[in-house]
Amino acid sequence: MIGPVSEQSAPRSRVGSTLAVGSGVGGLLAYVFFVLVTRALGAERAAPVSILWVWWSFAGAALTFPIQHWSARSATVHEGEAGVRRALPGVAGIIGVAAAVSVGVAWLARETLFGLPGLAFPFLIGGVTLGSGSLGVLRGLLTARRRFGGVAASLVTENALRTLVALVLLVAGVKSPEGYGLALLAGYLIVLIWPSALRPTDDGDHDHPDSPLAFLGGASTGQLLAQTVLTGGPILLAAAGGTPTEVTAFFVALAVFRAPYTLALGLVSPLTARLTGWVLAGEETLLATFRRRTVLATVVTAVAAILVAPWLGPPLLDLIFGVRPDGLVSGLVAVASTFAISNLVLAITVLARGGTSVLVRSWLAAYVPGVVVFLIGSIAVSQRTAWTFLAIEAAAWLLLLLEDLRRQTSSSSASITRS
Repeated sequence: MIGPVSEQSAPRSRVGSTLAVGSGVGGLLAYVFFVLVTRALGAERAAPVSILWVWWSFAGAALTFPIQHWSARSATVHEGEAGVRRALPGVAGIIGVAAAVSVGVAWLARETLFGLPGLAFPFLIGGVTLGSGSLGVLRGLLTARRRFGGVAASLVTENALRTLVALVLLVAGVKSPEGYGLALLAGYLIVLIWPSALRPTDDGDHDHPDSPLAFLGGASTGQLLAQTVLTGGPILLAAAGGTPTEVTAFFVALAVFRAPYTLALGLVSPLTARLTGWVLAGEETLLATFRRRTVLATVVTAVAAILVAPWLGPPLLDLIFGVRPDGLVSGLVAVASTFAISNLVLAITVLARGGTSVLVRSWLAAYVPGVVVFLIGSIAVSQRTAWTFLAIEAAAWLLLLLEDLRRQTSSSSASITRS
């Protein structure tokens, strides 16, 4: 008897469409949430919530993304969830320590960061840290079980819940920044929708060596370095003497051209298990084909971005936001954002191969040309900031590609030696 098609056997096109919709709607709702916050509180009183928002993006890079992809990779390597189950107490300890440290640092810097006394926002920072880690476990096990509909639903419901709570507060006339901070935290309650996805099963290989601490440490550091490059442009521009108008224009350009990256974060969920399976099976031909397609897509998109974004970006952003960035800045940010998406894909390839230290080394090395460009350049500071963004993303792209080529060569040589 042939039953209904399960998620496990669903076509990749359907999985991709489901994740694309979930990621797109979830990203849109995130922006709606912050619009509600600024409408309710005004720009000045919303500042503490914006800091919490920034920490949310960093916690997602440092915890949600690495834990999700570690869980998926571990389930593939162990042919079951035994490795995740065995390591989960240690992972929970890492999340707890990260939350405690974040609370302590936020409390010490509370006046500078939030302009508010008390423990409310430091504890909200800790709550976001705990929530980000829990969400990583949830999405990781949903991914390992190939429940991509659940992954997509989690992307939507997380920000839908935040938006709903913020809307209720707005209608009720609440003017407390702490209230909207709690609304952001409320998004993590979605883990209660899938309680079984927080309990890994005991099936699979129990004897395979595993080091989640090393994997998560490298993946977290690498993703934090990448996230700093992706979001830090406006801060660098402001510190270098950019005018408030230039900073706002750069922020708007970055927010718009970074939108495909936000979409890609959801779309890449199935990649870890697939690429890990290829690595374990020694399918270097498939990996090489995947790499070539990634390079081709990156180059074609980057060329299109530099041709279109400089003349279309400024009037479009002026129409939507009332801010008109420099044409060259728009083009450079668009190209750099293209490399950022490709670097996300290459990072997952590195994680599938287990080379988390490579991720850290590549990003640290990529910062060098960025620093050189920023310090030596004599052009306008906004353009110099955009060139710096592009230099780091492009350098990381080349380094990650070279590392993948080196690993393929090593694997092929090892196969020849064994035969």
